[in-house]
Amino acid sequence: MWSNFFVQQEEEGRMGVAGGGQGGGLAGMKGFRGGQRRTNKMSDSQEGKIKLVFFVAIVGVTLTVLGMGTEFWVELAQPKNYSGNQTCQMAHYGLWKGCIRTLLVADIDPERTSCGPAELPGESNCTYFKFFTSGENAVIFKKTTNRNLNLAAAILALLSLTMMVMGSICIAMSLNKGVPFFLKPASFCFILSGVLVLLSVLIFHQSVLALLSSDHSIPLHHELSWSVACVGSAGAILIVGGVLFIFLALPFSPWQKCFPHKDSTT
Repeated sequence: MWSNFFVQQEEEGRMGVAGGGQGGGLAGMKGFRGGQRRTNKMSDSQEGKIKLVFFVAIVGVTLTVLGMGTEFWVELAQPKNYSGNQTCQMAHYGLWKGCIRTLLVADIDPERTSCGPAELPGESNCTYFKFFTSGENAVIFKKTTNRNLNLAAAILALLSLTMMVMGSICIAMSLNKGVPFFLKPASFCFILSGVLVLLSVLIFHQSVLALLSSDHSIPLHHELSWSVACVGSAGAILIVGGVLFIFLALPFSPWQKCFPHKDSTT
């Protein structure tokens, strides 16, 4: 009787060990599959495409910083013979600072009716705007700026820079970790930064029109300068870069159809 009891206990123990081994094997297989899902690394070709698009976005960031830091967004020029002497005055300003320049009429192109351009040599008097400190409006040739519009343009420009920094951080993390997960938030940041840059340019142009309509005693010729061209081009480049990041983040990128990845192994 005792011998039958021990034989039965051994058989039950063997069945339990076998069942535990099967369960452990299934758990190991599940963990291996989950590990495969978690370690979905990007290929070398995809990493190269991300670096290429990131370089395009960096060009947009550079142009934005270059345009925002200068005071050549718009030029306001009096008629070159308005003062009746050998000099004339013109002004140029940006988001943060404005300058009034005194030029010699003899240096101006004879076919040009207004004073300028700003690249000519002359005396310059530059001051920072007080929109952000005391809230005072600036007066340029008896014309008053619109503080609200100028503030809105500057704030949108600063927000666009913040989004560019966040997008760059996402791309750096994606390249560092080797996963395409951060491409979607990076694309959102770059597209939004480009839109904010273009909105900043539009609002700035409205502020220039408001300045010109505030007083009509002095006739002025105005034209947007090279800084606006830099910032506008930067906004378009940032939007294009963000759209390309969306394509790279898709499971089946459209680039794979145009440039299929060929495996070196046969």
